[in-house]
Amino acid sequence: MATPGRLSPDPLGMTNRHTMKTRTLPAALAATAVLLAGCAAGGHLEPDARAIRAGQLGLVAGAASSRDEFPRSDWWTQFDDPELNRLIRQALADNPTLQEAQARMRQAQAAAGAAHADLEPRLGAAVNSTRQRFSENDIYPPPLGGGIYSENQALLQAGYEFDFFGRQRAALEAAVGQARAAQAQAQAARVLLAANVAASYIDLARLVAQRAVLARSLKQRQDIVRLVNDRVGAGLESTISLRQAEVGIPLVRLRAEQNAQALAEARHALAALLGQGPQATEHLAPSLGALPLPAQPQRLPAELLGRRADVVAARWQAQAALAGVRAARASFYPNISLTAFAGYTALGFSQFLSAGSHAYGIGPALTLPIFEGGKLRANLRGQTAAADAAIARYNATLVNAVREVADALSDRRSLEQQIGEQQQALKLARQAHGLVQSRYGAGLGNYLDVLSSDDAVLQQELAGAGLKARALIDDVALIRALGGGYAAGPLPALPASASNAVAARP
Repeated sequence: MATPGRLSPDPLGMTNRHTMKTRTLPAALAATAVLLAGCAAGGHLEPDARAIRAGQLGLVAGAASSRDEFPRSDWWTQFDDPELNRLIRQALADNPTLQEAQARMRQAQAAAGAAHADLEPRLGAAVNSTRQRFSENDIYPPPLGGGIYSENQALLQAGYEFDFFGRQRAALEAAVGQARAAQAQAQAARVLLAANVAASYIDLARLVAQRAVLARSLKQRQDIVRLVNDRVGAGLESTISLRQAEVGIPLVRLRAEQNAQALAEARHALAALLGQGPQATEHLAPSLGALPLPAQPQRLPAELLGRRADVVAARWQAQAALAGVRAARASFYPNISLTAFAGYTALGFSQFLSAGSHAYGIGPALTLPIFEGGKLRANLRGQTAAADAAIARYNATLVNAVREVADALSDRRSLEQQIGEQQQALKLARQAHGLVQSRYGAGLGNYLDVLSSDDAVLQQELAGAGLKARALIDDVALIRALGGGYAAGPLPALPASASNAVAARP
């Protein structure tokens, strides 16, 4: 107890305060540790989905060598058609859908740049001048209180947020993943567009070839009608034979008109792919016979599926979703930042830039979520579900890619057999038609035999054009199914189950 009339050796209680601070510090650290442990416990959710590996789909592991450059990035040049090359170049330059995909890619890249900026220090400047009357009953006594003054500031402000728990890095990884996914999607749109142009061009060539067959058939039937008419006049045929011959002409003309309608629609569809009006392709007439059937690759390693841009995009989207889970988990931990300012502040302009008006400050800040009404946990559950959906979407994309490749290969091999059989059938039909015509010209046959043999040749010629076009379109489908020459860089790892973790990556 202090002696009356004398000052206490610690009149302000500083010693006791220091003792209290010394005792309080471990308690504060302990409380912080408990809060951090609670934060860590709040974010333990993990995605359940697992990525499919190549072995599960029956694919043979292996990397594509330089000899397996199938397809090339300019794969359409293998058809050796300058007009097709020109059309694809035009489509890649002018198609609105491709331009939209490229714009989305640039947008995602800008978002990744913004996320990267959050990891960097911030520096800004603030200059302001406020004319105001200070209250007489506020913290400023007269003569400042009740007076009207200008409050002026010119400050440099800096800030930096320490990413101790990886929230900003995870957000950057998510943004980069989305940017790379958008880049792959733009490439997928490019491959799809080139494939659609090539397929439309081949289909147009099929219709042109069939138009030529119908034109030959029409001329042939008109010649036969004249022949029958002459025979009727000579008393060698009845009027019934003439009418039977005449019936074939409108039937061929009907098919020719249907062909003309399909030709117009095919030209319009191709013009739309080019981003042009119908007039851009109204005179286009490609030759189906001039388009070679490309040789099929002898070896298709599973690694080629990794060149599919849609598979790459789905994989990066899954990676971005997993990074979103890490960012949501890091939100349970505190944010630690450092802010500073330096400059001049003063009332009035007379002393604004004097040494006495110099002001500066620096200080750390810690923001710790304690009670958010379940918002953080709900966000983590949502991000985890989004990651599960993204991995499932990647699995579905990979399964569909394998199916498309298998379909294209089996269809192409079947068509090779069909083309061989059709060519043999056409050869025999032409021989039979020649014999029937010779017999009819010698008066040894009837006209029904001629019509029947003529129809057989017509059907086989139309079928031949259709089969070759289908084979060429299947070649394009296989090229697109294998990525259209897209070469992706290293891909991110995705969570895999223990049973397939050692399988080859597609």
